[in-house]
Formats: sequence, C-alpha cells, structure tokens
Amino acid sequence: MNNPINNTQFTIAAIQMNSQQNTDNNLADIKAAIIDARAQGAQLVMLPENCCSMGEQFATAEQFDALSATLADYARTYGIYLLVGSLPCVYRPDGMVVPDGRLRQVSQLFAPDGKRVARYDKIHLFTATVADKQGNYNEAATFEPGTQTVIAPIEVNDAVYQLGMMVCFDLRFPALAQRLRQAGADILSAPSAFTYLTGQAHWSLLLRARALDSQCMVIGAAQGGDHLYKNGSTRQTWGHTAITAFDGTIINSYDDSALSKQAMGKEAVVQERQNYEIVLATFDKAAQAQGRQKMPIFDCHRLA
Repeated sequence: MNNPINNTQFTIAAIQMNSQQNTDNNLADIKAAIIDARAQGAQLVMLPENCCSMGEQFATAEQFDALSATLADYARTYGIYLLVGSLPCVYRPDGMVVPDGRLRQVSQLFAPDGKRVARYDKIHLFTATVADKQGNYNEAATFEPGTQTVIAPIEVNDAVYQLGMMVCFDLRFPALAQRLRQAGADILSAPSAFTYLTGQAHWSLLLRARALDSQCMVIGAAQGGDHLYKNGSTRQTWGHTAITAFDGTIINSYDDSALSKQAMGKEAVVQERQNYEIVLATFDKAAQAQGRQKMPIFDCHRLA
C-alpha cells in the first residue's frame, strides 16, 4: 500500500556549472552531472542559464535544435525530468524567425520519455551598469523578450506538480512569481548566470523573496566562477546554487562561486575534472499546502 504522504514528495537536483565556450565539454559535464544526480535519487534535474555555452550566443543558437535533441536524449536515457536552464534560439515558439537579427533566450523542460513538456522564452532581459570589467549589460541588444508565462506539469509517483518557469533576471520581478503562483505553480525554476557583484549583493535575497511572494519552492541553479571568452576577456559569475522553500528558508545550497575541484588549485583540476556541483532537496507538496493554508496570502491579495 502506498504511503499518501510520500506520494506528495519528490527529489530535485539543482546543478551548478562553470560553462565555458566549448559546447562538447559542457555537454560532457551536463551528462556527468545528470548521471551523478540520478544516482542520488533526483527525479528532476535543473541546469543553469547558458548551460551549453557562456557567450557565443549566435553560434550556439545555430545549434539549438541539435543541442535540444541531445539534452532530450539525456532525459530519456536516464529517466528524469530535465530543465535546460537556457539555450539561445533563432526562432520564436511559433517557428517565426526572430526579427532584427536577435535571438530568444529559451528554457525547456524535457520529460523522462524525452519529449519536450514546455518551452519558456525569458521575459525580463538583463539591463544594468555593474562595477566589473564589462561594466554595461544589455541583453536586449542580443535577445528579444518573450511574451508568455509558462506553467509545466511534472508527473512523479502518481502525483502532478506544476512548475512555473523563470530565467535569471526574471527573479527581480515579484509580479511574475505571483502570476505563476496564481496560475497554479508549486515550484519556480530560476536557472541563472548572475554576475559576481550582483549575485553577491542580491542572489540569496531574491531567491528567498520570490519564495515568500509566491509561497513556492524556488530552485536557483547557477553558473559560478570564471568564464574565459575566445576574445581573451573573462566573465565572473556568482554561483551559490540554492533551493529555497515556500517560507523563504534555504533548504540546501552550495556556498561558493568556484567549484570545489577548481578551488583546490589547477593541479587538482587536471587530476580530477568535475565541472559541476549538485544541490539536492526534497519537495514536499503536503507541507507546502499546509503552510499556504496557515497564511493564505493569495486569498488576502487585493492588488494582483
């Protein structure tokens, strides 16, 4: 006889990566992380933003279909739900090519049979002046914003969970998290590549705030460390992958930017290359529902 409480729980893995501009190496890291996470019981694996390449957006976008097929095959081979943080894409969800030479930043969910469950095109595009080497960030120069919110069903252990999809800069907009909750979300995905400085200032706070706004679990799968570009420049991301409960409590986290093998020094990296970290957590839908009943903020909301 099945335990009804256990039927409201499943295991989630958020992957921290240090993606570079070699797509094959990044795919090898993704595959290794999925195998590792699956061995630890993960049923949903979330990858960070720009998981297949940091930078090289237009070159990567030309490979969108092939990369998506490879990642879908990973989901099927290892029998997991796979949230692909983001891939740049040259066409909109309706198949129309994005005008003005721009792209869409696309997050995808694949089911254990390899079929794509959902596509979400990032709505909010990063625009900021940061006191780092790059200085100015303007994603709108490269990307066209998406226009549709997306909720995707995840079926595990005869139960259905609703995933509200976000990407990185979306975290700064509470109205999106609230709208996803109103549409039925249990969990919010937040694959990201925060800059080191903006992440240091706001990453943890934003994960916890959006969890409190929505009373959803928030999964922050992040890029972390130094990313070397072919033009000789370096971009530094914050990392600190974390999973936050509906009440703003951080359930589990990896509390560093650099990956552990990298932090040990170059010699250790050569000896044992592991370009990922895994943060695991159990989602308990019954406990979350109880918490929502005790503080029914969406029954009290008057402005949304």
